[in-house]
Amino acid sequence: MIAPFTLLFEDDPNPGPGLPSSIRTLYRGDWRLPTIPERRPAIWTNFVVSHDGRIAFNQPGWNGGNAISRNHRHDHWLMEVIRARADAILVGTATLRAARRHRWAPGEVFNWPAFTQLRAAEERPPLPALVILSASGDVPAAAALTSPRDLFLITTAQGAEHARSRHPHLTCLVGTDGQLDLTAAMTTLRQQYGIRTLLSEGGGRTYGSLLAHQLIDEVFLTISPIIVGNPAPPTPPRPGLVEGVAFAPQDPPRLRLISLRRVDDVLFQRAGIVFPTDGKVASFTLEAQ
Repeated sequence: MIAPFTLLFEDDPNPGPGLPSSIRTLYRGDWRLPTIPERRPAIWTNFVVSHDGRIAFNQPGWNGGNAISRNHRHDHWLMEVIRARADAILVGTATLRAARRHRWAPGEVFNWPAFTQLRAAEERPPLPALVILSASGDVPAAAALTSPRDLFLITTAQGAEHARSRHPHLTCLVGTDGQLDLTAAMTTLRQQYGIRTLLSEGGGRTYGSLLAHQLIDEVFLTISPIIVGNPAPPTPPRPGLVEGVAFAPQDPPRLRLISLRRVDDVLFQRAGIVFPTDGKVASFTLEAQ
């Protein structure tokens, strides 16, 4: 087991149920769920980021979050807490390719009975549904796709046709005009499939897509003390926390800090997101994934 976190700040505005006492004891505080919207799931994301805002080294053998967190056990534990409260987990195909053996299942990175018990107490299925975001429908073979769970693909009409030829068990969510419609897909997941809470574990481009559509409620951010840097071309860049979207400087989205915890030199931040009142985005691109 791990030592308790050190709580530095907490001001949780949410009215919903909190964590069981066994988890609160280690977390040194609570995490109350928000009121679940009727039109879409409550959506949060979870990242580990370096001091300079990078989420991956982007080189063979050093491409996952563990390289940034240095396999920090508290980061693993908190990831499991967050997964335990998710009805569905969202990933992009780049994340799926980078972690082909990962199953996105409770207890995968930190096995503790309390996580399974929390899912059962909140009436969630043993495995969260997996939702894949891909405009092209080019979904790689991965261990997560063979697990006994609901599988969804948010894609275009052309992407759906391509994906079904390789993965006929995927439920494809396509916009009414045949294009990728992230907002409509979230409505469908909530209203037709009963997905109340959704965790995004995609990369910076997936996070950018959710931000551009104002579909994020909270962000969990583990801030690692390491410095990653970013090489000069032609070496491939190392991705940042948000990619593929740029916000107008007059009124960008901002965070409202909910809690801050510390373990050694690692900080654990939880925050809500306040979006611009006009909803303007300077530029946004969703490349085929």
